[in-house]
Amino acid sequence: MAAPHPHGTGDWWRSAVIYQVYPRSFADGDGDGTGDLAGVRARLPHLAELGVDALWFTPWYLSPLVDGGYDVADYRTVDPAFGTLAEAEKLIAEARELGIGVIVDIVPNHVSDRHAWFRAALAAGPGSPERELFHFRPGRGEHGELPPNTWPSQFSGPTWTRVEDGEWYLHLFTPEQPDLNWAHPAVRQEHEDVLRFWFERGVAGVRIDSAALLAKDPALADFTEGVDPHPYIDQDELHDIYRSWRAVADEYGAVFVGEVWLPDAERFARYLRPDELHTAFNFAFLACPWEPGRLRRTIDATLAEHAPVGAPATWVLCNHDVTRTVTRYGRADTAFDFATKAFGTPTDIALGTRRARAAALLTLALPGSVYLYQGEELGLPEADIPLDRIQDPMHFRSGGTDPGRDGCRVPLPWTADAPHAGFGPGPGAPWLPQPDDWAAYAADRQAADPGSMLTLYRRALRLRRTTRGFGDGPLTWLPAPDGVLAFTRPGGLTCVVNLAPEPVRLPAHDTVLLTSGPLDEDGRLPGDTAVWLRSGSRVEED
Repeated sequence: MAAPHPHGTGDWWRSAVIYQVYPRSFADGDGDGTGDLAGVRARLPHLAELGVDALWFTPWYLSPLVDGGYDVADYRTVDPAFGTLAEAEKLIAEARELGIGVIVDIVPNHVSDRHAWFRAALAAGPGSPERELFHFRPGRGEHGELPPNTWPSQFSGPTWTRVEDGEWYLHLFTPEQPDLNWAHPAVRQEHEDVLRFWFERGVAGVRIDSAALLAKDPALADFTEGVDPHPYIDQDELHDIYRSWRAVADEYGAVFVGEVWLPDAERFARYLRPDELHTAFNFAFLACPWEPGRLRRTIDATLAEHAPVGAPATWVLCNHDVTRTVTRYGRADTAFDFATKAFGTPTDIALGTRRARAAALLTLALPGSVYLYQGEELGLPEADIPLDRIQDPMHFRSGGTDPGRDGCRVPLPWTADAPHAGFGPGPGAPWLPQPDDWAAYAADRQAADPGSMLTLYRRALRLRRTTRGFGDGPLTWLPAPDGVLAFTRPGGLTCVVNLAPEPVRLPAHDTVLLTSGPLDEDGRLPGDTAVWLRSGSRVEED
């Protein structure tokens, strides 16, 4: 069964706006406090009116939810908390009828410790074929009491756990997420079969979690900071894996987006060669502070690293792992870094909202595709989660110093006057508590407000779909005053973003298409405001 995108164009992904759905927190269809596929199906009209091209779902598979679903027990089964496989198939079909593709999340680096393979490996014991599917090793030290090596964790804490028979197993994340051995042919075959399983059900693409971590140094050599090659990041063997995956995707007309965190631009681009992944996430832009020089350098570097392989860039301001845009942009340090997350960081929400509105127009005007995390279109801030309600393992593995990621995963507000802001139909409290002011951000209230964040996103996405110049293609920077970013796209489209404190005059233009906030009384662009124009060549200072 071929799975082309409903738009009918093979390269739709080069300019797409893709909406990230975190199912547990999007919408609750049965009233039990947990978001589910029924809730998403009921809210498809919202997504269609918003104007997105595809939906990326974080894992909906059977899972103990130790790490938000990224601990998968069965890739072919939908977790009962979210619904059934039949409901997933209905969702894929109903979204397609609305012109929206579905992208599923594959987690190839590890599985849940409740996966059938790992349970069999524990039962089989040392030296068994079952254990060869993972990284089981004897320990070091006189009695094997020390872990096999010194590899750092992707979360805080150790990367090895010892089992009752004395062997240790590798887990780059939590102990409940044992790493698979990608040197084993059965691991490769299983994942290609999983890809086909979902492509046969009509998905338009796959997002690959932790895409640069799968292959490991077979010697399991100790990690030394600054010494290349890294023993488990960006191993050369990965490219053969993804070439095999690409051949499978091409049979179905499906696409890939990889989660590839790499500082080396040349090595990053290797994953985007024509016979490997179609796209990869652009984390440099997501982490960049709200500073004009840094933003411009990041945009230029991103476009430059994609150019040699002809791949489109992707742009994203927020996802299910990072501090929400409104909150981050309202802080003294507007960059994002996992290492600097802390409780009690002062935030100016009004300033952050103003900047987030401008950033939305900047992002949507850049060449390539855009990812929009659920709730960003509502301008949601990061929520403070009571300590006794935090569930994210990053918090606990840090010894309680890291607030974790739950603050950007709070269930969405849909209806201002309904219990729990309309997240679900019944009285059941959401799995994470909503802040007291959450109803103020409800979608129904914003839909009726011409100045709301939701209205801004709807207008912006409508213009992006119907106006020449957006999406994939060239970008040309314009001369501009300090603190101002200005560039043109094909067809006379101009984007100007003023990050300076003083207003600036707009370049010559025929039409103001959209502004993130009102112009001043003299028609100038205020600070922390963006505008889309037709025609023009220069930004002038007042």
